[in-house]
Amino acid sequence: HKPTYENMRKSLEAMKAHCLNNGVTDISMPRIGCGLDRLDWNKVSTILGEVFEDTDIKITVYTL
Repeated sequence: HKPTYENMRKSLEAMKAHCLNNGVTDISMPRIGCGLDRLDWNKVSTILGEVFEDTDIKITVYTL
């Protein structure tokens, strides 16, 4: 199934919890959900910022 913005947020919340519980301080990722899944990067980026805004986790997003 294709991701929705709602389950993208839930996945990122789970990632945040994992990072906080395991001492992860840096994450590198592509523009998740925005290739074949066709989510809008501006919306995904906003969700990403909202989920991780209260942490010191550094997120690097790359494109090819």
